Amino acid sequence: MATQATFRIWRGDPSGGKFQDFVTPVDEGMVVLDAVHRVQAEQAPDLAVRWNCKAGKCGSCSAEINGMPKLMCMTRLSNLNLEMPVIIEPMHAFPVIRDLVTDVSWNFEVKKTIRKFKPRSPDAPDGAWRMQQADVERVQEFRKCIECFLCQDVCHVLRDHHKQDEFIGPRYLVYAAALEMHPLDTEDRVSDLKKKHNIGYCNITTCCRQVCPESITITENAIIPLKERVVDRFFDPLKQLFNII
Repeated sequence: MATQATFRIWRGDPSGGKFQDFVTPVDEGMVVLDAVHRVQAEQAPDLAVRWNCKAGKCGSCSAEINGMPKLMCMTRLSNLNLEMPVIIEPMHAFPVIRDLVTDVSWNFEVKKTIRKFKPRSPDAPDGAWRMQQADVERVQEFRKCIECFLCQDVCHVLRDHHKQDEFIGPRYLVYAAALEMHPLDTEDRVSDLKKKHNIGYCNITTCCRQVCPESITITENAIIPLKERVVDRFFDPLKQLFNII
């Protein structure tokens, strides 16, 4: 591993900015966040960066490293080509606050628009619920989400086409799937998925799944089953014929 490396970090605010190169020593075992902290401590004390746990569980240190959305705390320098500058920039899908920090508050507003969990009545004499273990396990994967919003950042509908006013993005399709597939839930979100959340904008390229640090199978296990529910309700020719009759 190289003894020093160049980190090309974006510096700026909503009015604009540019990349600035920092050459700093690197040690074995370091991750990108370590290098950013060293730059912050020794060369750029005003560098803005958001982080918390440094264990890949809080989702705070999301950024783009060499053009790929990643968690800085989980990206090892040993896996990067340090002969070239390591390019670090803020997520592109969200407004920049300063340097590597973006305003992700839009995501929390989106979450409020999704119909909440509505359980069915208890079905056991003791007032408890009964459900199949397979049904419980089906939604457990979706609850691993740490809300790093890397999937939102890489989604071309949000990143390139700026459809934030119309599309909720993969993170909240996963959230909707966790509710829709819950064995106790009785709420109906299918109409909202089509008309309000515009699930049809997703063309299932799997880019969101590829950047998920928790390895959630976003496309195949969450989005496609939701799309199937929408198709069954609104585009099934037999149902359309039945409605006409």
